[in-house]
Amino acid sequence: MKNKITANLNAEGIPTQIKNPELVRERRRQIVDATVHLFVEHGYHKTTTRMIARAAGFSIGSLYEYVGCKEDVLYLVCEAIHGEVQRAVEEALSGSGNGRSTLAEVIREYFHVCDLMNDHILLMYQVSQFLPKQWQIKALENELRITDIFINALLRLAGKGDIPDIDHKTASLVGHNISVLGQMWAFRRWYLAKNFSIDEYIAYQTKFILGLVFQNGQPKE
Repeated sequence: MKNKITANLNAEGIPTQIKNPELVRERRRQIVDATVHLFVEHGYHKTTTRMIARAAGFSIGSLYEYVGCKEDVLYLVCEAIHGEVQRAVEEALSGSGNGRSTLAEVIREYFHVCDLMNDHILLMYQVSQFLPKQWQIKALENELRITDIFINALLRLAGKGDIPDIDHKTASLVGHNISVLGQMWAFRRWYLAKNFSIDEYIAYQTKFILGLVFQNGQPKE
């Protein structure tokens, strides 16, 4: 698991004058990381675009070449979480295995993303109500896209290796469980980290999630 965000932040709908898409992704990553810490430390309303520019190492003019307002940055946080989860799960699925170990690796990678992006996840839920309506809708869609990553992974693995066949209804429920249990580490880390390491937490929750799959799956013919 990498210790920095690598997600694509060239988010559709946020205009930029910069023609180089790789530069846009890189600069927006800088802005997202700097802004998350500012929002956590000072609060959303008290954080100004000038503070964001200074923390990210931009002039105010340069900042506006990549984002138009604080709300844009908040939406980019949502995009960063989705992009990092997508990358981690695809990496886990790229191995040669198809069974229980691959599903466990998907869970492990996702939970480590939630650990790495703890502040990003907390911020997304704490202040997403301040987003303009169209961004609120997109943020909700983004949340479902993250869950869909797990549903699709489960359906891809179903009936392969030692994983039983599961229908879409079961995969959907298990996918939502994976999504929420990973985020629970972010929401409750103030308590959980006193009693569990992240690896211990992953082990307990993986056993629970695999139990759902094997209890509700259909034996292979």
